[in-house]
Amino acid sequence: MRDDMRDVDFFRVPCVIMRGGTSKALFLKENDLPRDKAVRDKIILALFGSPDVRQIDGLAGADPLTSKLAIIGPPSRDDADVDYTFGQVSITDLVIDYSGNCGNISSAVGPFAIDESMVRAVEGLTTVRIHNTNTGKILTAEVQVKNGKAAVTGPCRIDGVPGTSAPIMMNFAATAGSSTGKLLPTGKPVDTIETSKGPLEVSMVDVSNPCIFIRAKDVNMKGTENPDEINGNKDLLNYLEEIRAKCCVIMGKAKTPEEATKYSPAFPMIAFVAEAQDYTDFTTGKTIRKSDVDFVSRMMFMQVLHKTYPGTGTACTGAAAKISGTIVYQAIPHIDSIETIRIGHPAGVIPVGAEVKNGEVKKAAIERTARRLMEGYAFVETARIYG
Repeated sequence: MRDDMRDVDFFRVPCVIMRGGTSKALFLKENDLPRDKAVRDKIILALFGSPDVRQIDGLAGADPLTSKLAIIGPPSRDDADVDYTFGQVSITDLVIDYSGNCGNISSAVGPFAIDESMVRAVEGLTTVRIHNTNTGKILTAEVQVKNGKAAVTGPCRIDGVPGTSAPIMMNFAATAGSSTGKLLPTGKPVDTIETSKGPLEVSMVDVSNPCIFIRAKDVNMKGTENPDEINGNKDLLNYLEEIRAKCCVIMGKAKTPEEATKYSPAFPMIAFVAEAQDYTDFTTGKTIRKSDVDFVSRMMFMQVLHKTYPGTGTACTGAAAKISGTIVYQAIPHIDSIETIRIGHPAGVIPVGAEVKNGEVKKAAIERTARRLMEGYAFVETARIYG
């Protein structure tokens, strides 16, 4: 695609919509986009229908979990099979946040690369080495392959997605220090920050994406709330964003809290955690028993409660659980005796295999599923870009 397309009323962009884990994204190939990043981002915003709270004139779904972008290109590193750039496309502003990654969408990169013949398919199981350009880290996907294409059907069930599909094993072990360069950005498992409501203990951990962990009880929550309870509480939302933005500055991701809120609304993410307890899956009404989880957690994303649990957040939470002294570690009395940690989230349970030894992440693995939903061309009005 050439950079200047002013002489046509509309132009078309090849695209694929894929579900990855509990999210959906528009997948675009790097070579199909203009080299000029400003023009590229205008095209992407138009494709998504942003800014507009309904995204009615675009392909996105008016929800942070469906307003996601994956740009896939040839590898720029010898130890990778493909390059992958993630973008969180704002629904309300002319902003695409490229400061972090999405683990759920990452799980769709391997199948996409195989189906697009960007990676040589190995019948049975193909390992795809993915260079996430946002963080400069390598993650690996083990994708089942049938007849030269990524397998779709299979026995794997993940909470938050109907039915079953072929499993995809994602390992984020090599993504420690993804954004800050350190597993523990401050060098400590717990820090105390000053907030408008007094001092607050937080754990800042950086695996796959930087995350901030606080105790649910410290913000007057139980840790088992559903999205409506959180998203309808403006005072709580403002306080959680205050905490997130202050930690963003401490991590070196922004100069001021205001800058963090405006230009890095997605990352770092913030979660509140509590001990294992019974709660209700808000999507099915099913009771999740205390015995089915090792602890409960709710993670914020784009200033609202994530309806399930982010993939990168899962990897980071698992690693945090295995770091002695962190707030997550403190929430699980039996943590030293288990390798697979069961996180209770609003729509069920997500397991994560985690191992940290001598300050090094040896394992941060989750099982996901993915599926191609649509392929074709999207049309963008030239006036949206050059008008």
